Amino acid sequence: MAHERMFHHGHSHKLDDPEREQYLPSAEVVARLALRAGMNVADVGAGTGYFALPMARVLAPGGTLFAVDVQPEMLEKLRARLEPGMPVKLVEGDAAKTTLEGASVDLAFLANVFHEIDDRGAALDEMARVVRLGGRLAIVDWHPAAERLAGPPLDHRVAVAEVRAELERHGWRVSDASDVGRFHYLVIASRARAK
Repeated sequence: MAHERMFHHGHSHKLDDPEREQYLPSAEVVARLALRAGMNVADVGAGTGYFALPMARVLAPGGTLFAVDVQPEMLEKLRARLEPGMPVKLVEGDAAKTTLEGASVDLAFLANVFHEIDDRGAALDEMARVVRLGGRLAIVDWHPAAERLAGPPLDHRVAVAEVRAELERHGWRVSDASDVGRFHYLVIASRARAK
């Protein structure tokens, strides 16, 4: 399952580095997602909860944040950070096989994960399966042209134009593709057809 592009749980301390807020502010990303209480969201590749925790706070009461990660070690680190009563369900799975119920979420969110996925078509089809009709998919990832101060090697990164094209090929309608933070982009798409 692990491969050279996957961010290994042994480096998870980097995910919680306070400096990360300087170049990828979690509050800005979460605000751009237009979440509200009662929604269900899948954070696919949730890691230690950099985005999962602030999203879960917005979803309460009545909503659920499904924190999906292929590495059980990441889920355990996230479990240790959960606040009492936080509406988070930990789910072991990956982007191509989340194990979530069909049409169970209003938003699927992939942050710094898209470039790691071997079969992005299968992952986009899985997102279409788990997102309700009319729901959305949000992808945050590294600009290929961004300086190599942090993040994956430049040759692992996926350009916005390629993300947009892949989304459209798999039945998603892109509504926003813009920069977020210093090195990232945010692409938001909606379900264009039933899966």
